[in-house]
Amino acid sequence: MTDPVTLAAQVLKEHRASIDRLDAILVYTLGERFKHTQAVGKLKATHDLPPSDPSREAAQIERLEDLARQADLDPEFARKFLNFIIAEVIQHHRKHQE
Repeated sequence: MTDPVTLAAQVLKEHRASIDRLDAILVYTLGERFKHTQAVGKLKATHDLPPSDPSREAAQIERLEDLARQADLDPEFARKFLNFIIAEVIQHHRKHQE
C-alpha cells in the first residue's frame, strides 16, 4: 500500500505534467492567433481600413465572456484578454501604416 505522501507526490507530478502540456498548447495557439492578428493589422493598413471595429469588438467580448462562463473561467479575465488582442491588432495596424 502506498503512503499518502507518496501518492500526493505522484498526483502532483501528474497535474504538473498536464499543466506543462497545456502551457505548450497555449503558447502555440497564441502564436497562431497573433500571426493572424498581425495579418489583420497589415491588411487594414494596406487597404486604409480603420484600426478598430467597435461593433465586432463588442460582439467578440460578449462571445468570449459567454465561452468563459461555460468553461468556468472568470469572464472579466476573458474580457481583458480580448482587449489585449484588440490592442495588438491596432498596434500592428499603426505599425504597418508607417
